[in-house]
Amino acid sequence: MKNAKIVFMSLCMVAFHANAQDNKSPEAASKPGKEVAVKSAFCTVSPTQGNKVSGTVVFTKVNGGIKIVADIQGLSKGKHGFHIHEFGDCSAPDATSAGNHFNPMAKNHGSPMDAMRHDGDMGNIEANDSGKGHLEYVDKSISLEGSNSIVGKSVVVHQDEDDLTSQPSGNAGARVACGVIEAGKP
Repeated sequence: MKNAKIVFMSLCMVAFHANAQDNKSPEAASKPGKEVAVKSAFCTVSPTQGNKVSGTVVFTKVNGGIKIVADIQGLSKGKHGFHIHEFGDCSAPDATSAGNHFNPMAKNHGSPMDAMRHDGDMGNIEANDSGKGHLEYVDKSISLEGSNSIVGKSVVVHQDEDDLTSQPSGNAGARVACGVIEAGKP
């Protein structure tokens, strides 16, 4: 009986260790105790109920911050609030399940160029006559790693322009698209 318990416990330990290795990337598995750095992330935004807005957002670690490249279509001409929200949940028809702006440091809402702002404040994306918007800049506040990582959060595109000053979220109106940020390349 004692030998059976030892064999059982040994098998459990082997299964546990194998499962733990399966949950690591190949690079991490080959270097025990060393985590692999997240160098990029992406998000595919899909329309909320009654809207036609969609697109992609790519986040890439570069010297000086995180480069953001967004291509969104189906917008009305003009500026639209563009934010990272606190939850990676776009399941509600109006994307309210994504929560508020991502704001781990409890700062006031502002422009993406302000030192004092929500980490999720990405300003506005401006659409042309055909409803296509492109945004590209390097953000010095957000991170792809650690306790304040944006991975697992969501990107939300709003119906109206973010005025960059109104609290708590820039008066940007309804949420017209939402997508969850995932680590890696699209």
